[in-house]
Amino acid sequence: MLKALIVICGIGHICLAIGSLVIPKMLNWHAALKDVPTLIRQIFWTYAGYIFSINLFFGVISILFVDELLSGSGLANALLILITLYWLSRIIIQFVYFDKTGVPAGFWYRAGEIMLVALFAMFTLVYGAAVFFRS
Repeated sequence: MLKALIVICGIGHICLAIGSLVIPKMLNWHAALKDVPTLIRQIFWTYAGYIFSINLFFGVISILFVDELLSGSGLANALLILITLYWLSRIIIQFVYFDKTGVPAGFWYRAGEIMLVALFAMFTLVYGAAVFFRS
């Protein structure tokens, strides 16, 4: 069961990474970053690239190396803990830090936020469970 859940999470990571490619256009990052100093804009895009790559490869690792993730090795545990903390911190940031005054209104944006938080929670729970309940 845990193996199947990790593979499903892997697919979710890849879908998230692919879906994130439309976020700059949806939220009009080009206009939002127009007046930001060049160095800050470059750092922002660098971080966006890091996050995209991490999300994509969490998915690839979860699909192609699921048996290794569940092996109980030190490296597997470290990676499972990393993924768990990565998504747990994202959830905390979502509710504690994000200023939602500039969030676009409308059903689709709200539905998207709910689906994303549910996905982040699933990632946190599945990878966290894998640390403690490997099959």
